Amino acid sequence: MNPEEQRQLLRLARQTIEARVDRRDPPPAFPITTSPAEFGGAFVTLHKAGRLRGCIGRFNPGSDVAETVQQMALAALNDLRFRSTPVTKEELPHIDIEISLLSPMKRTHAPLSLRLGIDGVYIRNGCRSGCFLPQVALEQGWDKEEFLSRCCGGKAGLPPDAWRDPATEVYLFSAEVFGEKQSDRPDGRKGGSQPC
Repeated sequence: MNPEEQRQLLRLARQTIEARVDRRDPPPAFPITTSPAEFGGAFVTLHKAGRLRGCIGRFNPGSDVAETVQQMALAALNDLRFRSTPVTKEELPHIDIEISLLSPMKRTHAPLSLRLGIDGVYIRNGCRSGCFLPQVALEQGWDKEEFLSRCCGGKAGLPPDAWRDPATEVYLFSAEVFGEKQSDRPDGRKGGSQPC
């Protein structure tokens, strides 16, 4: 995706969030001419001064890039971790948006084959599941085993070593990540975020 289209998606996410907080209808989504070769979903992450304020994503989206980003921007405002402290209108100038466009997930039977900083993980066993975006391992300084173990224990509610169990499904995916810190924000400020 070219830089202009990245800016368009960031602008759409911001305008959508502003409209929802302001109790207005969001702007219409628009077609993206340069879609990722294989689009497997998207995450939208909100930060304020480096602190997470919402992060929601979807695999196998069933809609195009712009529509999916818009839906995830709205969903990030309803992140259950922040149900008691939702994003307010006064916070909006201080909120930075990051978008992660995902490749389709591919199951692996060799979890340690993952590439740190390139591959994200989705781990599932029964009705429990969790995922980490690719950038999380580098941001947190984790090695491969800790990345997998924290996804199991911290996100999926499984034993930390569940990724070693053949009954646990481990999927890898990559992401094209861009945010307001890397581009000019619509309001003229430089923005940015960290991964969820």
